[in-house]
Amino acid sequence: MPSRERLNEFIAVVESGDHAGAIERYYTEDASMQENAAPPRVGRDVLVARERGILAQMSHVYSKAMSSVVEGDRVAIHWIFELTDKSGGKRRVDEVAVQEWRGDRIFRERFFYDPSRPKT
Repeated sequence: MPSRERLNEFIAVVESGDHAGAIERYYTEDASMQENAAPPRVGRDVLVARERGILAQMSHVYSKAMSSVVEGDRVAIHWIFELTDKSGGKRRVDEVAVQEWRGDRIFRERFFYDPSRPKT
C-alpha cells in the first residue's frame, strides 16, 4: 500500500517531466497500463519504451496532478497534460488514472479520458 509521501514523490517526478523515469522507478517489472477500453500493455520495459517513443515526438509536455486519492492499494489521480508536438500541434488531455499498487509500486494502471479531443 503506498503512503501519501510515496504517491506525492511519484506525482512530483511526473510533473517534473520525467515520465519514463517515473515508470522505471515506481512500477513493478510486470506492470500493465491500459488506455480506456484498449488492451493493456504489459511489462515495465515495454511501458518505458512506449513512453520514450511518445516523448520523442514532443517539443513540450506539461503535466499537472489536479487531485489524488489513496484508498488502501488503490489510487486515483486527476491529471491535466498539455502536449506540443514537434510540428507545433497542441493537445490537452484531461485524464483520470486509476492505479493498483503492490507495496510501494504500481502494478496496474488504467487511464480514462476522451480520445476524440481534437488537437488545438
